[in-house]
Amino acid sequence: MEPLALSVPDNGDVYVVPAFTGLGAPHWDPHARGMIIGITRGTKAGHIARAALESIAYQVADLSGAMQQDSGIPIHALRVDGGASRNDTLMQFQADLLGIPVVRPAITETTSLGAAFLAGLAVGFWKNTAEIEGQWTKEKEFQPRMGRRQVDSLCGRWRQALERSKSWGVHAEGAASGTNAEGGTQ
Repeated sequence: MEPLALSVPDNGDVYVVPAFTGLGAPHWDPHARGMIIGITRGTKAGHIARAALESIAYQVADLSGAMQQDSGIPIHALRVDGGASRNDTLMQFQADLLGIPVVRPAITETTSLGAAFLAGLAVGFWKNTAEIEGQWTKEKEFQPRMGRRQVDSLCGRWRQALERSKSWGVHAEGAASGTNAEGGTQ
């Protein structure tokens, strides 16, 4: 997906809200629905691919913002893992949105690695967790490069798209059951 996303210079004002089963934290809207918004005659597949990738970063930014607000503890760096963390474009965009470094480990499948470490502890291969802690190594660090004005503008458009997706399923669920959104029959 990364080469397709890089075939365009930006998202072309296209946004993907991946609310396929509603929205979880921090929005908590089970009636939200997935959407692609901003498509024009000039929209290319690359714009949609880029918007889909960016939606991951927007969701992480929303959640990390809520965590920081609720805890009062600032996040100084984000350590990432999993398959999506191998996408340099996504990781750079994530660093830009958050305004902090995003750090990718040499081994990105850390869930599996953690299970292996636990098994090693259980059979005595590792003496203690201190031995395991020294095994983690950084592969790449992404520093924020985008200006705050641009980040604020992009996040503003994301919030607009997000708001349009909220409660979208309320009417559809009512129509399917023979009731309208206010609870009356049709």
